[in-house]
Amino acid sequence: MSAGDAYRGLGWAYGTLTVQRQGAMLAPLTFVLPDGRQVSPMHIAPWADEPVAATLPGVLQKLRGDWPCVPFGYAVDDPTAPPGWARLNGASEPGEEVHGHGSNHPWTWVEGDGASLALSLDYPAGNPVRRVHRTVTPDPAAPAVDLSFSIEIAADCRLPIGLHATFRLPAVAQGARIEPGPFREGRTYPGTVEPSAPLFAIDQGFAALDAVPLRAGGSFDASRVPLPLETEELLQLNGLDHAALANEAEGYRVKLSWNGAHFPSLLLWLSNRGRKAAPWNSRHTALGMEPVCSPFGLGPASARADNPLARSGTPTAREFKAGEIFTTHYRIEAEAL
Repeated sequence: MSAGDAYRGLGWAYGTLTVQRQGAMLAPLTFVLPDGRQVSPMHIAPWADEPVAATLPGVLQKLRGDWPCVPFGYAVDDPTAPPGWARLNGASEPGEEVHGHGSNHPWTWVEGDGASLALSLDYPAGNPVRRVHRTVTPDPAAPAVDLSFSIEIAADCRLPIGLHATFRLPAVAQGARIEPGPFREGRTYPGTVEPSAPLFAIDQGFAALDAVPLRAGGSFDASRVPLPLETEELLQLNGLDHAALANEAEGYRVKLSWNGAHFPSLLLWLSNRGRKAAPWNSRHTALGMEPVCSPFGLGPASARADNPLARSGTPTAREFKAGEIFTTHYRIEAEAL
């Protein structure tokens, strides 16, 4: 991949955007609000241009912004997982890559009319996914971007899928507020995301994001980010199709909407300086608001299994048929507070 074709950009009356071939990731993205202010809501990992990046898995090398994942998730072996989950966790499947092949490799540009950026990627021979395609289109009349993602299926399969939208947070603690749409239930992670910095109780339900049960007892307001402590956590909200991040410190709101029939859950990745090892180095702060059909991003085997989340009525993998072309649409937009 040459430096010249690694990135492409678009500008329009309400902003500018860049897409990179690696993972087809969208960022930076700058919106121009009606009052003339420019806001950049998408996250870019701080190590993207450091030498360590070349040693990392593809998905981490230039981690940024928003990208699609098929299959979504990766296998874990977590000794703290409760029995109903622990029996499903384990080794990676043959050929498994973190968040899928598309997250770890450079896509190919698809030439178009200049109003959008489009990319595609062929999956390896023998994979049930034949090809994926992504289109990023600025809304000519608003500070917004419309996105589409298609999966061409080669063989019958059940897969977890997701959209990995990752947002930049203000420097001031609790300077932003997560605003989920109405959801049916919230769940804490069934295990420990980061052993050195746990926060929430294991595998517990909650009804409001401002009252999430803590591992040490009591509850915590997880709606205010960045959190005022070092941690790395995942929360899953089930039964919703939109959410927003109100960046009160910087005076804007970024909104994310998606097809709830395709992605019945929202995975919240609270990355709050909790990971100590390189390249994280206790400096990574971001919020993932990730529409998923997945159980907390656990591996494809766990997603396909009769897991506790699936038994409760929330789908964690999607059925695909050979020859099918699955297409979904979603939107990222901004407004002044």
